[in-house]
Amino acid sequence: MPASPSTARAINDRLALQLLQQHGPLTATQLKTLTGLSRPTVADLVERLQGAGLIHVVGESGAVRRGPNAKLYGIVADRAHLAALDVRTGSVTVVVADLLGATLAEATLPIADGTGTGPAVDQAVALLERTAREAGSVPLHSVGIGAPGLIDPATGELRDSSGLPAWHRSLVRVLQWRLPATVLVENETNLAAVAEHRAGAALDRDTFVLIWLGQGIGAAVMLDGKLRQGASGGAGEIGFLPVPGVAGLPSAVDCEGGFFSLAGSAAVGELAARHGIAGEGPTEAAAVAAVRAALEAGGRGEPFLDELADRLALGAAAVVSVLDPGCVLLAGAVGEAGGAPLAARVEERLAVMSPLRTEVRAGSLGDGAVLRGALLTARDAAQDALFAPGG
Repeated sequence: MPASPSTARAINDRLALQLLQQHGPLTATQLKTLTGLSRPTVADLVERLQGAGLIHVVGESGAVRRGPNAKLYGIVADRAHLAALDVRTGSVTVVVADLLGATLAEATLPIADGTGTGPAVDQAVALLERTAREAGSVPLHSVGIGAPGLIDPATGELRDSSGLPAWHRSLVRVLQWRLPATVLVENETNLAAVAEHRAGAALDRDTFVLIWLGQGIGAAVMLDGKLRQGASGGAGEIGFLPVPGVAGLPSAVDCEGGFFSLAGSAAVGELAARHGIAGEGPTEAAAVAAVRAALEAGGRGEPFLDELADRLALGAAAVVSVLDPGCVLLAGAVGEAGGAPLAARVEERLAVMSPLRTEVRAGSLGDGAVLRGALLTARDAAQDALFAPGG
């Protein structure tokens, strides 16, 4: 059935706004060319969007040609502000941006080990409120939060997870209660995949798996351009994947004995120490330093990098054999440190282990991918609301 006039107008308006977001300011003539709509239809939608306060004239195109057709229209970026939070075990990072994603203010606050739930939540909320004030007087419309752990796909809530601070879950609840804004929470690895898909190493891929290599291990599954969280929000929990080469098996509450025991930061640090690359250390920073040192060491670092690639290929092969994504991204701080050389090693081993042709790439956004993905999620939510009829 043909769309009703109101539905057709909404579709056209949304298309025009998406084009203005992607290309920046455009003239009515350029909008006509890009949308394929008639000149009167474009004139009507420009008038509607101006009347709704969504677009405004930002200048003129060309030095000679003047008049209505030369006006450049752009999105009113300060119609709403957005916030993104990257919630880690020992810190919170906040960025506040306008509707086009331009950063207006940002800050990071460490949360010391042993900080009680109440004080930790108060510190994180105060950080967000302070950063939002620094960004200006425009109220927050949407807030995206990236956190480790499982997100219940039915409720959108962060589930209780062993090994994570209790204040994580409380922070989400407090923000949802205190802020007059839409608050969305998603697993950090999933948000990294969103960011790499929209603005990073997977721009040309609608189907891929991102493996997050950091303090912990995780994966995100993007199929046909859509993030797949699984029935309980646990798709990609490959830290629990049973693999050869470790003692014992993982349990429902502990991923020791799983892929985590081969490729988590502590395991990478131990492997590096065994190869004489760097001192043993259980932290993400130590693992990153070890990978970088091995790359700089030339031939002396080859055995360590080869064995690390062997380990990573085990986890990647399990994912590839089930999903056949065609592309695997190595992301997170350790994946970024390994870059293209480590990705190439893993790809070579996958080619031997699996008949399914799989390209392995290094993520391009590094540790900032989580925050970038949270901001994109907040922006999508704001635009869905503001760009809708009557928004």
